[in-house]
Amino acid sequence: MQRAARALARRFDEAFRPFDLTNGQFSLLMSLNRPEPPPMGPVANLLAMDRTTLTAALKPLASRGLVRIAKDPGDRRSRILVLTAKGKSLLARAVPIWQRTHAEIEHQHPSANLDNLRSTLLAVS
Repeated sequence: MQRAARALARRFDEAFRPFDLTNGQFSLLMSLNRPEPPPMGPVANLLAMDRTTLTAALKPLASRGLVRIAKDPGDRRSRILVLTAKGKSLLARAVPIWQRTHAEIEHQHPSANLDNLRSTLLAVS
């Protein structure tokens, strides 16, 4: 599973290179694409990372103006993660690449039961 995960990550890293994004950064931006900015804790849980790792992953995105870390108006001790207009625009351009890359992988492996694989990986995670 780790070998396959690394191979897929490399493939998506290459696909996102024109946007100066990694596969992990794309996933992070996607996790923030919600009607309301989420708090850090649920995002860390969704991405299966601790808050320290999430904070480190956010820094390059924040420095590019794609994400903003703000105080939660409902709990001043907490932080929310805001996908900026620039982040939304970049994500809108990157999503078709993500979709195309998924389609290419599925086309290259027509005999694979990818729905079953997705279900199994979801259960493992």
